[in-house]
Amino acid sequence: MTDAPEFDIQSLRIVRAISDTGSITAAAAALGYSQPAVSQHVRRLETRIGVAILERVGRGVRLTEAGRVLARHAQAVTVAIDAAAEELAELRGLRTGLVRLVAFPSASPVLVPRLIAALATSHPGITLTYLEAEPPEAVEAIREDRADIALTFSYPGDRDDPHRSSARGLTVRGAGRDELMLVLPLGHPPVQGVADLADETWIAGCPRCRGHLLELCGRAGFEPRIGFETDNYVAVEGLVAQGIGVATLPRMALDSFPLLPGVSTLPLDAAEARRLHILTAKGAERVPSLAAVLDRLAAMLAR
Repeated sequence: MTDAPEFDIQSLRIVRAISDTGSITAAAAALGYSQPAVSQHVRRLETRIGVAILERVGRGVRLTEAGRVLARHAQAVTVAIDAAAEELAELRGLRTGLVRLVAFPSASPVLVPRLIAALATSHPGITLTYLEAEPPEAVEAIREDRADIALTFSYPGDRDDPHRSSARGLTVRGAGRDELMLVLPLGHPPVQGVADLADETWIAGCPRCRGHLLELCGRAGFEPRIGFETDNYVAVEGLVAQGIGVATLPRMALDSFPLLPGVSTLPLDAAEARRLHILTAKGAERVPSLAAVLDRLAAMLAR
């Protein structure tokens, strides 16, 4: 394999300008250089590649065969470089970019549509894709580069917190809290807290939510009698509305659809709220499109 000749993008621009204009003087004017500067650049280029690219013809010059070869390829190369520069400029200006978001199910009907709509207005060139997953799978999606931003949650006392060892090496940002609510049949006798519901039948949710229910009731001094399990929030409300049991649900889940008739809610102590987290790979905020989505997401959660 022979050594490749050495030339740079500026050399190709000069050769292309000479080909387009027909002279060194005109090429210099088109590029905004002096005529001697262009001549010197051509001589250095000829020295580097070991072949002449210009030849004298009367008072003017013309490209040699080698010069014509460079000019022919220069057009494709410089157009590609210019296109790449424009795309990079668009990325820097937040006009384009693909961002892959993963979030837990109760965020899907409440938060994600608002985020997509807000970005369509403020950054219409950013394309946001969405994957729904519980926190452990969302953390794994970041690790495996199947997502750029993950919105997750954890409960107080969570023994299987996805934001400890499993998130080591990732950036984890606190993103506020999602209030935890008791869900009771309408007309249920007044209660002060979970301890007053020790004799009730409970409806448990997803494995993570079920674990927190056991933790919550354990701290109140009893083990809940779990009669039903479903991660369908509407089904939970339907069961409660029929007086079949009681439950806890995050406010974000309750806000995702109108409260069913026959159901009442009561907020638990603020310390019981689930914590929201935003996870990314280290340094993700340096990518303009990701930074834009992170800022918008954090602002929406803060509200």
